[in-house]
Amino acid sequence: MKRQNSERNHRTTEAEPKPLEEPKHETKKLKNLSDYAQTLQLGWNGLLVLKNSCFPTSMHILEGDQGVISSLLKDHTSGSKLTQLKIAQRLRLDQPKLDEVTRRIKQGSPNGYAVLLATQATPSGLGTEGMPTVEPGLQRRLLRNLVSYLKQKQAAGVISLPVGGSKGRDGTGMLYAFPPCEFSQQYLQSALRTLGKLEEEHMVIVIVRDTA
Repeated sequence: MKRQNSERNHRTTEAEPKPLEEPKHETKKLKNLSDYAQTLQLGWNGLLVLKNSCFPTSMHILEGDQGVISSLLKDHTSGSKLTQLKIAQRLRLDQPKLDEVTRRIKQGSPNGYAVLLATQATPSGLGTEGMPTVEPGLQRRLLRNLVSYLKQKQAAGVISLPVGGSKGRDGTGMLYAFPPCEFSQQYLQSALRTLGKLEEEHMVIVIVRDTA
């Protein structure tokens, strides 16, 4: 009887259920927002352009509809996916302006908007195979430079979509690129819970389709 017991004890220690331990370890391994972004669906990757600088960026979907991204982030003349987005305007981070963006998101729910997390696209890693070549005259810079520029201006970058204009109103919309601010943090609550703090430079991208 004793031997059976010791055998059983031995077996339980030996067959320690490893898979159960793994997920805990996995969550701990997410060191920063780039790691967290890899757990989300990739929405777009390419170059954000401001003046004569371009910033390799990956955008992962936090909420909203993938269809909005694929229909608005495409080149209407060729029908192919856009590889660069040029920030042409700025939106001051004033409460009335932010309320307007919130109103547009609510109007666009559930499938007329998308919110994405934008992080630095790494030279190696997921989603970089399609990284476009930089046009002559554009200087490749890190995304954090764009983030600090927008923070300093206390503004979000704004891009009218689709690039190059569109026939009819149904295919138009706006993209807002928010630096870390109170407005953008509301979309990163689960990232904050997972990571404890959001130290890495990032942006929250809001895409809304125009409603007639």
